Amino acid sequence: MPSPPSTLGAFYNWGCAGVPRPSAPMAFVLAVCVSFLPATSLNAQQGNEQVRDASGEYHFLTADDTLALLEEEGKIKGYVDVYQGEEESDTLLSYPITIGSRQKNHIEFKTAKIHQKYYRFSGLVERGKGHEEGDPDYLRLVGDLEILTVKADTGQESAERRHVIFSSKGKSEKEQE
Repeated sequence: MPSPPSTLGAFYNWGCAGVPRPSAPMAFVLAVCVSFLPATSLNAQQGNEQVRDASGEYHFLTADDTLALLEEEGKIKGYVDVYQGEEESDTLLSYPITIGSRQKNHIEFKTAKIHQKYYRFSGLVERGKGHEEGDPDYLRLVGDLEILTVKADTGQESAERRHVIFSSKGKSEKEQE
């Protein structure tokens, strides 16, 4: 391989690491090939696609728990159903969402407090791996969940923080419930 010339113009043609740049026809062929990649699958994988409506049911912390969202004009309503262990008196606690909002793909919500515990979420709604509405994992909520517990005697809050991915439930999963 010949050594790269020393002038600036020759440097441009040879590239910064002494590697020859592709010819103009080769660069054009490469650009054409890349342009044929399906844009929708790239957007879905990268989470860049704007999600029109985040309403739906999502898996929450366990397979039995449910996060249900209803989006209306940028406001988020809904509830979180959490199954309790056998030692608890209530088998299911339903935490209503008291404050919720969406701006572009960013969603935030906070639930009501039950038994000195509540949830707070901040993250993004994005497309999942499902191909059509009604498929499992069609939408995902990706972000940070805080599980807040309040000490009854002092009122002091403690927070457990988790990075979470809540995937939407499919039609078949909803029908089984």
